[in-house]
Amino acid sequence: MRARAPASTSNLGPGFDVLGLALDRYVEVEVTEADRLEVVAEGEGAELPRDAGHLAAKVAARVVGHDRLSIRVRSQVPVGRGLGSSAALAAAAAAAAGSPDPLAEAVAVDGHPENAAASVLGGLVAATLVDGRPVVRRLALDPELRFVVVVPDRRLATSEARAALPAAVPFADAVFNLGRLGLLVAGLADRRALVPGAGDDRLHQDARAPLFPEAAGILAELRAAGAVVACWSGAGPTLLGVCTSPTVALEVAAAGRVALRAAGLPGTALELAADLDGLVVDG
Repeated sequence: MRARAPASTSNLGPGFDVLGLALDRYVEVEVTEADRLEVVAEGEGAELPRDAGHLAAKVAARVVGHDRLSIRVRSQVPVGRGLGSSAALAAAAAAAAGSPDPLAEAVAVDGHPENAAASVLGGLVAATLVDGRPVVRRLALDPELRFVVVVPDRRLATSEARAALPAAVPFADAVFNLGRLGLLVAGLADRRALVPGAGDDRLHQDARAPLFPEAAGILAELRAAGAVVACWSGAGPTLLGVCTSPTVALEVAAAGRVALRAAGLPGTALELAADLDGLVVDG
């Protein structure tokens, strides 16, 4: 069986550990029975060890109950960059192995549900755990919006980004983020309502800034080029620009590439659309 899952961006500024958005870059996994475990990988992540420790192998073996499997992975999603590569791979591997609940498998790997939910359902989602189980709802998304991802050629482990967060936040900062989250959800549903302040955050981005000191300057360049909202993608180091048209997004992506060069960072910037299909399984 073969399954495909999209990349995702999460948080989108103030929606920390709640908002996820599927993007049109994909991980495809094919799983078939075999005499012994075989893992073949192409594209992003192809340099990772191709053995029983590979995430696709671990997920598929857990679903099937053994590892006598041939697993083929083709990925367009950079690993360790804040684009939901683990969640997308886990969801696709679980579905390709025949899991009745790929979302649960992906959440078990990722630890929190927003990236996994976006990869499984597609589009813009709100996701959280209620009594230990993922609860997900699709949210309205303006079809004219486009998204620019600036992807530095460096990894930032989610565990390291999590460790940088404070143990507690001031009450005023929590209220600040809730207000911005409301503005962001309204603006993503209708681009005419999207305002720059909707992407502001006080819960995680400043705390993580020392891990990627060039981020602030690059985000400023994205805004100057026309992104209404510019923020970290997930735990970074990928940065996200939200644009109100494809034309603007092309200009913002060009500005992102220039900003990377100016900062002395290898990497790329891509203009992407939202993926609305989510996980697709081909039996």
